[in-house]
Amino acid sequence: MLLQRLSICILILGTLEFTIASYAIKGCQGGVNSTTGQRPFRQEFSSFQASGAAFDLYIQALQQLIQKNQLEQLSFYQVAGIHGYPLKHTATCIQSLTTPSYPNIPWDGVTGAEPYVALYEQLLWENSQSIASTYPTYNRATYQAAAETFRMPYWDWSLNPQMPSLVNSPTITITTPNGSHTITNPLYNYTFNPLPGPPYFPLDDGISQFLSTVRYPSSSSPNATSQSWLVNQQLEANGQALHDLTYQLLASQPHYGPFSNTAFTGKNGTTYNSLENMHNFIHALVGNGGHMSYIPYSSFDPVFWLHHTNVDRITAIWQALYPSSFTVPQPNQYGTYTNQPGEIENADTPLTPFSSNVNGTLYTSNTVRHTKSFGYTYPEVVDWGVNATQLSANVRRTINALYDYSDDVTSRSESGVTLAKRSRRSVSIKTADREWAINVRTDTTRLTTALFIHFYLSLPPPDPAAWSSSPTLVASLPIFLRTLPHVPPSISPHTSASAHPDYTRGTIPLTHALLPRTTDLSPTNVIPFLHHHLQWRARRFDDSVVDAAELVATGAVVVQVVSRVVERSRKARSGGDDFPSYGEWSVGFEKALWVL
Repeated sequence: MLLQRLSICILILGTLEFTIASYAIKGCQGGVNSTTGQRPFRQEFSSFQASGAAFDLYIQALQQLIQKNQLEQLSFYQVAGIHGYPLKHTATCIQSLTTPSYPNIPWDGVTGAEPYVALYEQLLWENSQSIASTYPTYNRATYQAAAETFRMPYWDWSLNPQMPSLVNSPTITITTPNGSHTITNPLYNYTFNPLPGPPYFPLDDGISQFLSTVRYPSSSSPNATSQSWLVNQQLEANGQALHDLTYQLLASQPHYGPFSNTAFTGKNGTTYNSLENMHNFIHALVGNGGHMSYIPYSSFDPVFWLHHTNVDRITAIWQALYPSSFTVPQPNQYGTYTNQPGEIENADTPLTPFSSNVNGTLYTSNTVRHTKSFGYTYPEVVDWGVNATQLSANVRRTINALYDYSDDVTSRSESGVTLAKRSRRSVSIKTADREWAINVRTDTTRLTTALFIHFYLSLPPPDPAAWSSSPTLVASLPIFLRTLPHVPPSISPHTSASAHPDYTRGTIPLTHALLPRTTDLSPTNVIPFLHHHLQWRARRFDDSVVDAAELVATGAVVVQVVSRVVERSRKARSGGDDFPSYGEWSVGFEKALWVL
């Protein structure tokens, strides 16, 4: 996945088969006021789908991109392939080189995601311009104006955990230049034409046999279909956790390293939440054995782009909150095609293969630090006409209104109408003076498969397929491997397996699950309760059970229960521009296994 440290082994681009000119990624500059810096917003999908002309253009522009021949250098297939498979790739986004090139994105992967999404958005913008010009004269100006300011949408899974309903519909009705038509929905899936075989898609990868992208596939058959209702069930079951993680990360993490990825643990070694941690939830819960849950294939699912645009949005929000913190030098443990294992990467490391001009000048983390570089922003980040201090205060106020707990907090519905926040998001969390969480450290070198770890405060259902959508679920933590299978040394000479432990860390919030059972969140009350009730199960993405005892015995998984003190000012309690004050996480207890 593009976001993760994990992605640095996986965001592997195939060798160039011939020398080509670089494609200049400039983003979308239409509608940008070069004097004031004002830029069009990327909008949340639930609002954007009601935008009329802009949404019509979006669907048609994506349809055009998807229908391009897979061999075309800027087809959907080739752009999606930057993220993993196929290992041979000839897209013009690659810099012109005479030797093979792989991406060289710093292991947190956050900054590398920005030019990648900008490339995709730029291609859609270009398509929308030509489409708008074909509308009849009576509404052509409306569509051309919408095309000029077009920006792609995002899916805010922290506020609306279920996938947008339109994403799960095989067909969609829009207004085309020829009137209202029902067409094949390009957001539903991507059909390979043809389905790549070896060496591009390895035969022994079960996911490579599907003719189209799938979400929670109905079977292992090449013609399997998506089970979107099951996806939404487990997304909804984890919605509270995603919501809490988002607010806590934005409100309490001022340092870029532990904000960005699962390799960091904060100064006392107990801070396990990160943007990568939350990002992994969506990949695993949406895919569940389908393309989104297999990193090298995930970008072929059109929902990937809605997800990663939201990841970019959370990054932009965080940068506005903490403008003085940015990427720090880190060793890339596995290396890439262009970097040796252990090589230090920093804010000036080239973000291969993303070029800023036709001469192949590569972006770096420094040159993509601000969204204005690519001509967009988000509704929460209005950064013109204010200084950094004012912007930070404005963003804090907006985030409190969106994600903090209050009687009058609202959420967006798909029609754009605001609705009362779900009753399960209790106001009592807003006044809680202590937060509890479960930290999980995994040594991925001791795993042979990606998996879910499901946590409960009571007995889970007996059927493993129901574990991630059970009403008794606290949350489901996904664990991904760090290596890309089936990469021969001739293609990836610098990547290698690690002889040392390779830890990935994740966390799930626990407070929301405790409050319905007790209002006393003190350690003297909570720890005995958890010793008696907390347990977990593990399963693979195909719903088969993983022996939890073996995970513990081999040292693959270590679980901690942690808590911290929370102090809320009057302004924070009233939804102002203050965040709560958080203490350091302290370990309540560490226990190998809760399995009955």
